[in-house]
Amino acid sequence: MTVPAPPPPDLGPPRPRGRFQRVSLRNRVTWLAAICVAGAVALVSVAAFVTVRDSLYQQLDDSLTERAVEAAEGPLVRTADLQQVPVAFFTATNFKISVLGADGSEFGPKDQRPPLSYAELAVARGDVPQSRRTDQRTNSRVVAVPTGQNAALVMSTSLDPTQRTLAQLSVVLVVMGGAGILLAAAAGTAVARAGLRPVQRLTAATERVALTGDLRPIPVDGDDELSRLTTSFNGMLSALAESQERQRRLVADAGHELRTPLTSLRTNLELLMASARPDAPNLAEEDRREMFADVQAQVTELSALVGDLVELAREDTPQAVHEPVDLVDVVERALSRARRRAPRIEFDVRLQPWVMMGDATALERAVLNLLDNAAKWSPDGGRVRVDLVPDPGSGQILLEVADSGPGIAPVDRPYVFERFYRSSDARTLPGSGLGLSIVKQVAERHGGSVWAGEAPEGGALLRMSLPGSTPQTEQQ
Repeated sequence: MTVPAPPPPDLGPPRPRGRFQRVSLRNRVTWLAAICVAGAVALVSVAAFVTVRDSLYQQLDDSLTERAVEAAEGPLVRTADLQQVPVAFFTATNFKISVLGADGSEFGPKDQRPPLSYAELAVARGDVPQSRRTDQRTNSRVVAVPTGQNAALVMSTSLDPTQRTLAQLSVVLVVMGGAGILLAAAAGTAVARAGLRPVQRLTAATERVALTGDLRPIPVDGDDELSRLTTSFNGMLSALAESQERQRRLVADAGHELRTPLTSLRTNLELLMASARPDAPNLAEEDRREMFADVQAQVTELSALVGDLVELAREDTPQAVHEPVDLVDVVERALSRARRRAPRIEFDVRLQPWVMMGDATALERAVLNLLDNAAKWSPDGGRVRVDLVPDPGSGQILLEVADSGPGIAPVDRPYVFERFYRSSDARTLPGSGLGLSIVKQVAERHGGSVWAGEAPEGGALLRMSLPGSTPQTEQQ
């Protein structure tokens, strides 16, 4: 019992495109430049602000501590002297001062005493050498140093000037950062517009090809990645134009070749149908047999022509060639078919082992076409020489097929492998003119080549070269 294959998994509806994917590439580059610069500016600004802030606070602490130590060692520590200092002096110098005893008593100018806490009392008692702290209520920095008399000199200064400086610095950083971001966005837009101009030309060219079928190449400027992309696109356009030209030529040549047998077939059929009418004159039996034989020959010719066209169209399609092939087996199978088709021809065969990567069916068809062509031109009882020998100079195998016919005129040799080309001597013989074209395409698809010349026997010599190696080399 045949087990049915499981159904393919349901992948669901296609995922919608994100909002960022709907943005044009130029805007993406602009936003990316702006975001990168914004991140860099923010990082530098934060680092600069933190560095300046720490430096200002450290300078403030050092200056305040140095003043406190100098005051503690001077004559102002005496209570009477300290209280006699004018208040305007402390106001002008922007600091407050007092002496704190170990018992918690405080001496100093009224209204100019710094805020106190347990940190300053610990310095007065000698528990800690000095203290520094920020008083949040008065927004001031407080420093306490010992005086050596079971007391501590406490000094404070307001943080407002330092904070105003930091605020001005933050405004400058924000303004400069914003200007840098705008400048980066403008530069990103300019760079994206200039850099994507080749892409716009490429897009316009693809749209032009889709709408009009015009395959003209795009002008290439420079040698960057986009220029190489444009060059590759021009190569694709050239290959497409060549493919279209081959198709056009194939259709035109096929129409020309089909016209003659179809016209003859239609004429014969019309005569046979007319002779079958009751009031039509009788057609001689010999003429009737000749007409039927002609119809049969035309049908056979049409069948062969259609088969060759199908094979030629299949060979035009690029295909992967990755199957190991024994070329001797391919030639022997083609010889077996050729002997059945031409029993009156003698085939003199010499084959040497050869293996290659390729399409065995296509290679057999090409070899059979060479053999059929040689048998067609050889007289009854003639001999066709078939040699499969390696070429030491090129490292390829040479398949030579030589017939005993009249040979190929030198003027016709460059064109015998073209589609539908038939020399003046070959126009009276059956054939579509596509057999040798198939041989050429099969050889080229496998990395080989074809050649036509004169055989030592006096007839035509057709040669097909193919890459590969001998079985001994392959095993090593």
